[in-house]
Amino acid sequence: MNDGYFFNFQKLAYIKGRKIDGCILCHISSHPDKIVDLTVYQNRYCNVSVNLYPYNPGHLLIFPVRHIEDIRELSGEESSALHKLEKHFLNILDISHSPAGYNIGYNMGLVAGGSIRHLHLHIIPRYPNETGISDLLAGKRILVEDPHQTVENIKKTLQGYLAENVID
Repeated sequence: MNDGYFFNFQKLAYIKGRKIDGCILCHISSHPDKIVDLTVYQNRYCNVSVNLYPYNPGHLLIFPVRHIEDIRELSGEESSALHKLEKHFLNILDISHSPAGYNIGYNMGLVAGGSIRHLHLHIIPRYPNETGISDLLAGKRILVEDPHQTVENIKKTLQGYLAENVID
C-alpha cells in the first residue's frame, strides 16, 4: 500500500499477456481445440459461456456468434435471441447458484472496461457479504468456485430446465 492505493500487479500481466491470434469469442463460437471453451449453450445466433476470469460464481457471457463490437450492430434476430437467452439464463442461475441479485451489462470500448472487442453481455450473480478482507486489503478476489465446476453445474441445471422450457 502506498499513498492510500492498493496494487494488483497480476492484472497488468493479464492485460499485457500473450493473446491468441484473432478474437477469443469468435474462437469460442467455432470451438477450436486451442482455447479453454466454457460454453454452456449455443444456438444459431448467440453463445453462452462461463467467464474464465469470473467476478463471482456463475458469471456468464452471452454474445453473438457473429463478430460485432457495438450493440447497435445486432440484427433483429440476434437481438431477440440474446434477450431470450438473458432471461432464460437468469432463471437457470437462480436454480444453479441462488444469487441474491445480478449486475447485467455491456462494456463497449476499452475505456469502458471492454477488454474484448467482441460484443458480450455480462451476467454477474451477486451474493450477500461477498466483499471479504482480501478485497479490502489486497485488491484480490477469492474465487469460491472453479469456472469448470460452474460449467458442470449450469449444464446439469440446463438439462432439467430444457425438460420444461424451450429456449429457441
